[in-house]
Amino acid sequence: MQTEIDPRNLIGRKAFDRNGTKIGTIDEVYLDDATGVPEWAAIRTGLFSRDAFVPLEPSELIEGSLHVPFDRALIKDAPDFGVGRHLSPEQELQLYHHYGLDVTSPPPVPDHDFGKLAGSEET
Repeated sequence: MQTEIDPRNLIGRKAFDRNGTKIGTIDEVYLDDATGVPEWAAIRTGLFSRDAFVPLEPSELIEGSLHVPFDRALIKDAPDFGVGRHLSPEQELQLYHHYGLDVTSPPPVPDHDFGKLAGSEET
């Protein structure tokens, strides 16, 4: 996704799947907590339907429309977390797995000996 695009300019734009089939209209854009970069879009999939989350990173903005490189059926089956709320890291992970995207996990915490336990001092 082009990072220079203002996320407010995405709201109201049409979204299409990998085959050019209309998915719906972008309702909300979610920013990464750490970087502030647009990361997810919530797309209203129909008049009485729920919003589906799609990742912005592999998607492209072409001629004013968002083109998502996934099939409409996969998008409509994405986990539903409701809109207007913060996505937790666990919810984001579920979405990444749903779309089969590689998520680099944080490096493991080194296994250090941080000292002795209280009450276990040698005398």
